[in-house]
Amino acid sequence: MNHMRPVRFVLGIASVLVVSAIAGSLFGRGTASTQERLPDRYRAFTTAVRLVETSYVEKTESDRVVYSAISGMLQTLDPHSSFLDPRTYGQMRERQQGRYYGLGITIQVIDGDITAVSLFEGSPAYRKGVRRGDVIAKIDGEDAKGWTSEQAARRLRGPKGTTVRVSLRRRGYDQLIELDVARDEINIPTIAAAAMIDDTTAYIRLQDFAEQTGNDLSAALKSLSARGMRRLLLDLRGNPGGPLDQAIRVSNEFLQQGQMIVYTRGRIPNSDQDYRATERGAYTDLPLVVLANRNSASASEIVSGALQDHDRAVVVGETTFGKALVQSVYRISEGAALALTTARYYTPSGRMIQRPWDGAFDEYLTYAARAQSAPRERLASDLKYTDAGRKVYGGGGIEPDHRLEGPIEGFNPGRFARLLFARQVFASFAQKFSAVGDTRIAVTAKDRKFVAKDFTVDAAMLESFREHLAAEGVKIDEEAFTADLAFITAMIRYEIDLNLWTVEDARRHLITTDPQAQLALTCFAEAERLVQAARGRAARGNH
Repeated sequence: MNHMRPVRFVLGIASVLVVSAIAGSLFGRGTASTQERLPDRYRAFTTAVRLVETSYVEKTESDRVVYSAISGMLQTLDPHSSFLDPRTYGQMRERQQGRYYGLGITIQVIDGDITAVSLFEGSPAYRKGVRRGDVIAKIDGEDAKGWTSEQAARRLRGPKGTTVRVSLRRRGYDQLIELDVARDEINIPTIAAAAMIDDTTAYIRLQDFAEQTGNDLSAALKSLSARGMRRLLLDLRGNPGGPLDQAIRVSNEFLQQGQMIVYTRGRIPNSDQDYRATERGAYTDLPLVVLANRNSASASEIVSGALQDHDRAVVVGETTFGKALVQSVYRISEGAALALTTARYYTPSGRMIQRPWDGAFDEYLTYAARAQSAPRERLASDLKYTDAGRKVYGGGGIEPDHRLEGPIEGFNPGRFARLLFARQVFASFAQKFSAVGDTRIAVTAKDRKFVAKDFTVDAAMLESFREHLAAEGVKIDEEAFTADLAFITAMIRYEIDLNLWTVEDARRHLITTDPQAQLALTCFAEAERLVQAARGRAARGNH
């Protein structure tokens, strides 16, 4: 079971993290004047906490008071410095480590129901036939209605090999589906798909960074090479970031030994660091196109920035989030931790890609919701140059070489289609379907629609979708429906693929209609020219 809510890392945008232990002062010895003032500050704080505990009109928990005070302090600094209570810190470490023991389900509370919103392929829940959208009505016979996700998570997790009974309520089934699921080690994948999309073009979707990402990417590249890979589409869209060392390892696969990947500058000892490719990458001559969007942040910006600065990749899509702050995570007590901004990072050309923020962080937090059709205003001081002399700009994310707005799976639909996506009607429609030959669930359902893996979204399926919208209380705007028919058709296919087969299947089919991916596929001639030019520069440098 994997339940992790974003921790004030800006709408789920994770930070570049450096995990540290702490003994004594957070930053070593401060100035004498600061040290002299600290006792008075501590006294004021402890007095306030004591007064709240002893005199407030209602009984309070001291942990909650102290945790809230620390969080409030950090909120005066920047959008990314955060306090991690023991539960949140444990979830963050779990995400970074990429494994835990459970069923392999991500859950949310929706309308008071514990609902499966995603599954990890190959997990115990996946093998048993649990699907996205299933409501976990009972756990070991106990009604879960009204439970918090934390309560459900505690009951679903447990030692490896132990069994839990889950009773599922699924659309189209009159009775609960009873499943006994054995808990196992769950590996959280950071590579969602690695596939050949034609005889020579490979596609990798890197959706996150965790401690195993470098190894996972290396294995995927080797597998794709054996299958004929001669060029690569690397998809970093929506990737929120993660450990700095993994961003370096990913970049190193495509760069020459000694090339700068990123450098950091800060105030505390050891915060000024230069990170270079430590060995010659195995894929330095591979034509490479990178897909990025407004939700690509932090570690994914390190990768796309390094590859762009060294003219190793053509970047396609939208300007990235613009998060260039390094958080050091300090354990402070009883499992709690502090994620504190201790440095800024810069791309090899010297770009500081952190976007500025307003005092309340409002504009910063809503960046992903705003239109991205035009580049931001550029300052002369932000101008830098790639190895080949191409102009690039700092001051607010990585700007793509070829811009195409596509906030929803590469598409830029109109208002009506965005409403359909926000109301999750594509996902709920997909719940009506079952795969031909899937025998994992023995319970009989009514009005099920069976599809084969090579199905197409035909006129009959579109009409069924219209009926579904009517049943969900959605009034159809015919003109808007027609205008965004390509998006609607793609999302129907994508959600059914996700529900019935694998993320790789779903992504491989989506690429054929995804406008950003289609644009990216036209850029490989340019990527090949970059490879040849880099090869020429290297040869001249060796003489």
